[in-house]
Amino acid sequence: MRQTRFVKAGKVEVKDVAKPEIEKDDDVILHVVQACVCGSDLWAYRGLDNKEPNSINGGHEAIGVVESVGKAITTVKPGDFVIAPFTHGCGHCAACRAGFDGNCQNHSDNISKGYQSEYVRFQHANWALVKVPGKPEDYSQGMLNSFLALSDVMATGFHAAKTANVQKGDTVVVVGDGAVGLCGVISAQLLGAKRIIAMSRHADRQALAKEFGATDVIAERGDEAVAKVMELTNNAGADAVLECVGSELSTNTALKVARPGAHVGRVGLPHGNVEFPLAFGKNIALSGGIASVTTYDKGILLKAVLDGEINPGKVFTDSFNIDDVDAAYKAMADRKAIKSVVTTD
Repeated sequence: MRQTRFVKAGKVEVKDVAKPEIEKDDDVILHVVQACVCGSDLWAYRGLDNKEPNSINGGHEAIGVVESVGKAITTVKPGDFVIAPFTHGCGHCAACRAGFDGNCQNHSDNISKGYQSEYVRFQHANWALVKVPGKPEDYSQGMLNSFLALSDVMATGFHAAKTANVQKGDTVVVVGDGAVGLCGVISAQLLGAKRIIAMSRHADRQALAKEFGATDVIAERGDEAVAKVMELTNNAGADAVLECVGSELSTNTALKVARPGAHVGRVGLPHGNVEFPLAFGKNIALSGGIASVTTYDKGILLKAVLDGEINPGKVFTDSFNIDDVDAAYKAMADRKAIKSVVTTD
């Protein structure tokens, strides 16, 4: 089968490798219909992370069709159409029961990779996979893209909003205009925010943020951005802040624009010199981490997509066949695409 491999900074390519097989009773083999490129996949591509040549590159988001199942699988069967989250919760440990399946306590191999492939072995699948009604061919491309968004970015944006404790009528600031930040805008609106201030310097992302519900857009960065938020909020600051980047600058900005007593939900994967001060003087609550993908998809997000209430698939602005996967990476690295779809057919 074809699988994406890292070659060197600035280059990935497709290699022919052995098709995965069932190894454990709770495995499922999926035929990937669509995968995509994540911003975290670009770190090695941009030379920011050291990575071994010819290693499996990221790729942790997919939708697919079940091909075969292990003996312990009772929830899906061959032919079922599913969302494959990047997390693999068990559904019954203390973390999963509390709604934090991204931190499942029963699995040490809880994070996926290698989804930019024709087939994947999905581990601990019995509870973690999210079944979609019907077959892929029953849906438009736009709907397929929205299902794909539910495998990570939409659920991660929603996690930012939930951990930021967004309430009806709140003023919310979203730091970050990537796919997660844009899905954070969707999530803030879904939870009833009255004012949503999106931070973005790119015209295409600003337009999509407004389409998703942003009431204001701030193009400035750093202290200038903080001053702009204070100006827009009569020096009060935001009730809730969604930190969707993970850098030192985005973290500091998030803490500075929060009003005293506010909640900051951080889902940007930390990279670089990131410190998390206690912000003791402002009584700020800082929370967040790995998203609860299966929990959110099963509880609210899949239904919201099926009902047409949200359309997160719009964050995918370009599509590539897996044979052209390097172009999918380059489009995102050069900011010509917000997020790239990778198809296997």
